[in-house]
Amino acid sequence: MAAGGATADPGTIAGKQAQAQQIIAQINAINIRLSVAVEQWNNANVKLDRISQDLHRAKHELGVARVNLKRAQVELARQALADYTSLGSSSTMEVLLGASSIDQMINTLDDANRVNAQRSSLVGQVKNFQSSVKRQASQLHSAEVSQRQIVAQRSAEKRSIQGQLAQRNQLLSSVRGEIAHLRAVEASRQLALARQARERIATQPNGFSGLGIGASTPEASVTPPSQYSGVVGIAMRYLGTPYVWAGASPGGFDCSGFVMYVFAQVGVSLPHSSYAQYGYGVSVPSDQLEPGDLVFFDGLGHVGIYIGGGEFIHSPHTGDVVKISSLSGWYADNFVGARRIL
Repeated sequence: MAAGGATADPGTIAGKQAQAQQIIAQINAINIRLSVAVEQWNNANVKLDRISQDLHRAKHELGVARVNLKRAQVELARQALADYTSLGSSSTMEVLLGASSIDQMINTLDDANRVNAQRSSLVGQVKNFQSSVKRQASQLHSAEVSQRQIVAQRSAEKRSIQGQLAQRNQLLSSVRGEIAHLRAVEASRQLALARQARERIATQPNGFSGLGIGASTPEASVTPPSQYSGVVGIAMRYLGTPYVWAGASPGGFDCSGFVMYVFAQVGVSLPHSSYAQYGYGVSVPSDQLEPGDLVFFDGLGHVGIYIGGGEFIHSPHTGDVVKISSLSGWYADNFVGARRIL
């Protein structure tokens, strides 16, 4: 909502209304930033989960490599000692007595070519296991560094969100009456939009009901048809559900949590991040949108589900609820792309 009447006398009713509009415009700007910040935080959580899996795997593989290395080293030492005691080889004796470590003994035996075929194979195994230990240790170190970086990033983003929420709530307290009125008007409009959408879906069973942004008559589809138009009906059950940061249940949703939850109802697993969700499915031209397609905005900081008729359903931001919006105005200007889940 644009601010206006900045020059009105603040002591008049018109002046107070203008002041309220300016504050609401500030709140709206914060809401947009918050939505993006929350999705960046969600994306950091997705990355952290992946890194945690990498850490677990790297620790396990490092442990296996160390056990294998120890066994090979013990077996090589046993073989060398057996050779010495059975053959009385002075050269082998020199190697055993002169080595300060198992590694030095291995290198000396190998370099001096004093090993038979069986022991040569053991030397090779030890070297392979040594390389494996070093490689796994390096991978573990890299994963630990990445984990620390993502944790720090997530903490910084959380502080940013909390700071913006505090600023938003402070501004909100000064215009609660105006906000309540606007919400009542919006709630009435949402009821009408929901009724129209349900009527449209009922009359067109296949769910296809119009084009999206920059509509034009499409030629032959370049992507497979949507098989998840049924998610629209599921999504509309949650109209009016409040936006909740990191929410992914009927108790409250953020934008990607809403999409994730709705698609889970039809057996499709999506990550809790609009940025990560953009990597799923196939790209869809804006003039070939079908109900069930995911629509992305604001640098991938926001996501919703297309419902047909140039509209989509989404959980917009703090202080709002799951609602239907038009792919026009701000959403058209900040449209990034669409994906069809196959």
